[in-house]
Amino acid sequence: MTTANPLLSKLNKQQREAAMYTEGPLLILAGAGSGKTSTMTHRIAYMIEELHINPYQILAVTFTNKAAGEMRDRVEALVGEGLNMWILTFHSACLRILRKHAEVLGYGTDFAVYDPTDQKTVVKNIIKELGLDPKKFKPAYFLGAISKCKEQKISPAEYQMENGDDYKEKCIYEVYFRYEKTLKKNNAMDFDDLLLNAVRIFEKDEAVLLEYQNRFRYIMVDEYQDTNMLQYQFVKMLAETHDNICVVGDDDQCIYQWRGADIRNILEFEKDFKNTKVIKLEQNYRSTSNILDAAHSVIAHNRGRKPKKLWTEHEAGNKITYFRAENERDEAYFVAAEINRIKTIDRKYSDFAILYRTNAQSRTFEEALSNRGIPYRVLGGLRYYDRKEIKDMLCYMRLVQNHADDLALTRIINEPKRGIGGKTLEKLTALASVRQESLFETLLDEEVVSSFSAKASANIEKLAELIAMLSIEQSNMRISDLYDELLVKTGYLKDLEEQNTLEAESRIENLMEFKSVIYDYEKNDPNITLPEFMERIALLAEVDNHDADENAVVLMTMHSAKGLEFPFVFLPGLEDGLFPGWRAFDREDGLEEERRLCYVGITRAKERLWLTSAEMRTMYGKTDYTRESQFLREMDKKLLEGDAVFEKKRKDPAEGAFSDGISREKPFQPFDQLKYARQQTKQKVEALSGSFLPGDRVSHPKFGEGTVQAADARTVTVAFADGTKKLAIGFAPIKKI
Repeated sequence: MTTANPLLSKLNKQQREAAMYTEGPLLILAGAGSGKTSTMTHRIAYMIEELHINPYQILAVTFTNKAAGEMRDRVEALVGEGLNMWILTFHSACLRILRKHAEVLGYGTDFAVYDPTDQKTVVKNIIKELGLDPKKFKPAYFLGAISKCKEQKISPAEYQMENGDDYKEKCIYEVYFRYEKTLKKNNAMDFDDLLLNAVRIFEKDEAVLLEYQNRFRYIMVDEYQDTNMLQYQFVKMLAETHDNICVVGDDDQCIYQWRGADIRNILEFEKDFKNTKVIKLEQNYRSTSNILDAAHSVIAHNRGRKPKKLWTEHEAGNKITYFRAENERDEAYFVAAEINRIKTIDRKYSDFAILYRTNAQSRTFEEALSNRGIPYRVLGGLRYYDRKEIKDMLCYMRLVQNHADDLALTRIINEPKRGIGGKTLEKLTALASVRQESLFETLLDEEVVSSFSAKASANIEKLAELIAMLSIEQSNMRISDLYDELLVKTGYLKDLEEQNTLEAESRIENLMEFKSVIYDYEKNDPNITLPEFMERIALLAEVDNHDADENAVVLMTMHSAKGLEFPFVFLPGLEDGLFPGWRAFDREDGLEEERRLCYVGITRAKERLWLTSAEMRTMYGKTDYTRESQFLREMDKKLLEGDAVFEKKRKDPAEGAFSDGISREKPFQPFDQLKYARQQTKQKVEALSGSFLPGDRVSHPKFGEGTVQAADARTVTVAFADGTKKLAIGFAPIKKI
């Protein structure tokens, strides 16, 4: 086969070399935008068409059904349909093997595969069996621990041996042990089991392993940098006989270590497979050279990487624009204004992308774009006001404003769990309809509530009283105080905290960020009422979601953007503690992963790139001054235009600065703010429940200072400068002076 072969004529020299190298281990280091998918599909086509290798002997695995489907379609477009070869995800490939050989591990081949809902039900039942406090131990907590154990091939017995007498560890063992026993009894596996049990079959039955080693003489793995320990063992065992394994990946784009990916798999591939051929795909077909040079100037600071540098035949292009905003609203306004300025007749809104580090950042950009009439869509997540936790709290606030809002009550009556199931709610709805009253009015009827279980009755009475009292007090309270009351006294915040998962933590972040929304409105209008606030939020929140193919600006996290590209990209929030994130400063490998995420974000841009930061940022209800991101300081300043990046004068380390001039002062840390904001919310609510006596001097944020005239267990009458007010103790934000 010569390079003149038309099948490979569209590939560059390195791509052709990779496509034609089929015998022995091969590591293809494919940089961002270097055409790795094209190289892989042409390699498979070359093996089938030119080398006449039986497709039955080829295994190609990747991570998503979408990627597997795209690869299969492109191979069939080159060599025809009807190929008897496996182009599958890891889980699909393992499932096929288990369907044939599950009996090796004592399962029937007709085993069920439990989805997350099934898993949650099993664990819920186990928690009940063990008599554990469901408020302290959530199913998600145990399922997360079990998943980590399975990724590391740690059995319940091994977990028990490795951990001490800690109560929580004992609980995890008991739940894990019973969970495995239940699944085995039900002839079922979860998604982690598909990988784990396939590897266990190979380890236990040499004949089965030999069968697949002989069948799959050629193995290809996409996105190898994202493989975990089980996936690594799976492909390594299959490749041991023939050694014809080709892995494709980019260590600079390993950004999923937090969910099990092990970067050592790609960095140490040459140690695992002797005589490995390494081919680097460094020609980029996506971005201008200025963008690539900026990406390299950052990623070059990582120690744990393979040396390589992307290059392109494209022109240098525009320099990268850097803007240092006064605050997050100024940042969002700048981005929206730039989109309006650049957008022309021959450019679509969908050419623009705003890629942020955390979902909580999207809110200000959604508002800025909405105010300018710029269409947008949020990918890889929900629009800020469409997120479950935000909708839940808005429904609580709607109910305080309007007791007749049955839709709002239906949504939150069991959020958090109050023992009101679907059937009970149906009966309530029917009863309210017959009585021609709202659901809330029905719930105020003691006779109706007493028909529930004792737990449900107590919870419903507590909820109804809270909503009723806040409705009475709403005119005497700031919206931010009312919001704090709802967060704490409904149990919503506590329920999320007790789940102790990353998803719950993200939801808490969004709830705290919503406090920033409220503070913004109160700052602009100190006398804003709850109905006025809800009306303004509704106008923002009811902007229709846009179809994926719609001409609209794209908003998404950098993690979600991996594999995508856009002509114009904005990377906001380049501040220490936000990006790189707060966790990155705890360990060196954490900072390296954040740097890889920055590299991924930069290389999504094809033509223009904007970087922004804010001098002052309000997040999770707290405002702080920020320091520009370490990644900005690492970037080659010759590539930037716009605002200058602050560079501290170099000092001796003994004088309080690092040798690179970076201050030793504690960086801006959003998570610290989050914990602070949550604590402040609780303390504020607890502080409202004090006792008052006639003559006490008190202060109120809205009415100022006053003197207590009378007080009982539930109310206090205070004489303020503007008149006398009767306030509810535990709800009105009054403090003794």
